[in-house]
Amino acid sequence: MFHSTLSETQNVRGHGVVTYSLAALLLATGVSLFTWSGAYAQQQPAPQAAPPAIPPTWAQGRSGEQGSSTLAPHPPGMTAKPAAEIPLDKIKLPKGFEISLWAEGVPNARSIAVGKNGTVFAGTRFVGNVYAIVDKGGKREVKIIAKGLHRPNGVVYKNGALYVAELSRIIRFNDIEDRLDNPPQPVVVFDALPKDEPHGWKFMRLGPDGWLYFQIGAPGNIVMPPYTHAQIARVNPDSGVMETVASGIRNSVGMDFHPVTKQLWFTNNGRDWVNDDLPNDTLHHVTRKGMNFGFPFCHQGDLLDPEFGKGRSCKEFDSPVLKLGPHVAALGMRFYTGSMFPAEYKNNIFIAEHGSWNRSKKTGYNLSRVVLDDSGKVKKLEVFAEGWLQGDTFWGRPADVQVMPDGALLVSDDVAGAIYRITYKR
Repeated sequence: MFHSTLSETQNVRGHGVVTYSLAALLLATGVSLFTWSGAYAQQQPAPQAAPPAIPPTWAQGRSGEQGSSTLAPHPPGMTAKPAAEIPLDKIKLPKGFEISLWAEGVPNARSIAVGKNGTVFAGTRFVGNVYAIVDKGGKREVKIIAKGLHRPNGVVYKNGALYVAELSRIIRFNDIEDRLDNPPQPVVVFDALPKDEPHGWKFMRLGPDGWLYFQIGAPGNIVMPPYTHAQIARVNPDSGVMETVASGIRNSVGMDFHPVTKQLWFTNNGRDWVNDDLPNDTLHHVTRKGMNFGFPFCHQGDLLDPEFGKGRSCKEFDSPVLKLGPHVAALGMRFYTGSMFPAEYKNNIFIAEHGSWNRSKKTGYNLSRVVLDDSGKVKKLEVFAEGWLQGDTFWGRPADVQVMPDGALLVSDDVAGAIYRITYKR
């Protein structure tokens, strides 16, 4: 066997000498070639199994039992449905209220802002457009005033200019209502925001102090965020100074200021993959600087996280004022400041619930109403408008609400690519 091996290796120039010398050495020392080969093989490390694939951020936090779940985020709305395919007759409202199709052909319409002249601006999360909708005597004209932007979800109108929050920067379009057909080039207001895609799109509101308020979401479903994330921040649009308003917030996609106290209220989306009924999305009230609402250690004010909550207590953190329901995806919210609705609606909160993907039985897909007492305490939570979900199938998803100067309530729908108008007749 040895001579056969030597003969074979000699056919390769140079290798025969090496093989022969090694074999001769082994024979000279009384070590069998087979014994040496076996010992050498035993010294080699065992082949390592390939590391498990890194899950997408929305799948982080799944237990072993949940690993085979078919639940996954719904595909985003990228187009607009024709009016004939928007079944508003399915929407149920309290007596005296009506809903109508105010604008169609607004693909992926998300956050809404209103200009001084009544122009309605809508941001988008996926298609990169910002829209201006102009009322032409009972008919609405939809104009694209910006395209090719990166996650231009947040929109704010201030002093004739439109501020747009992209993923990692805030830009400004000056004198926008006078230039809808020839929009100016945007001015960069602030460009030092994180670039993480998960929970990176912004909802933005103008504060009574003139600052721009927005969220920087946690960069994953359930992670230990860096100090720059999981917070609501504000930027002075004139000086560029940025400050943290509140922390421990997984992802807020809706906020507004109480019309009397001027204090900030916001919605928050709870983590996924605890179970169908936990945790709740929540409503929060910021009463002082430096508040911490608990993420990732505590959810909904009283639920410790299975991983990050070990050794912690929910009493360490500030609690929400209201649980909105599990996985309802509470997005845009506004205080009702109009005069069209009945008096008992004054200063109520309307919340657009985008609807669940991470629950075996869907929930949300409606507008909810939060009633406060004169001291600002929550009195009740109820469904105000429903019907976007029929059985287990949805045809639309409310994304934001906006009170108009005449008191009507606009609702954006990023799946139908439309904006609705809710009115009240006495």
